[in-house]
Amino acid sequence: MSQLRISTDKHELDMDLIHRFLSTEAYWSQGIDRRTVEQAIAGSLCVGGYLEGVGQVAFARVITDGATFGYLADVFVLPEHRGRGFSKQLVAAILAQPSLQGLRRFMLATSDAHGLYAQFGFAAPAKPQSLMEILRPAIYQTAAADA
Repeated sequence: MSQLRISTDKHELDMDLIHRFLSTEAYWSQGIDRRTVEQAIAGSLCVGGYLEGVGQVAFARVITDGATFGYLADVFVLPEHRGRGFSKQLVAAILAQPSLQGLRRFMLATSDAHGLYAQFGFAAPAKPQSLMEILRPAIYQTAAADA
C-alpha cells in the first residue's frame, strides 16, 4: 500500500482539482460553483492527500464546532488512484485529528461507501426517527440555471 502524505494546511489544497471533481464527478455536488466550494473549505477542517511527484489525489472536509459535533463531507480519491488504500488512510487521518477527539456525534452521508466507513465505527443512526433534514439534491443545478 502506497503512503499518502496527509496535510491539514489549506494553502496546499489544489482548489482547481477539488472544484473540478466536486462539480463534475461527485454524485452529491454536480454543478457546484467554485465560490461555494471555496466558502465550504474556508469554514471546515480540511484534509488533503498527496503523492510525491503527483500532487493532490484525495480530499475530505469536516464541518465541526470542535467540541460536540462533526460532519464528514466531500470525501474523494481521484479515480485513477483508487484501490490503493488511500480512502482508508484519509479517513484514519481525519479521525485522528486532535480537534475532533471527544465529539458526541460524528455523522456522514454516503450512497456507496458504507463498508469503508463501517471499518471506522460509523453505523446507521441508532434512532433514525430522531433525525430530520431539509434536502435539496438539485440545488447546484438550479443555481447554475438561474445564473
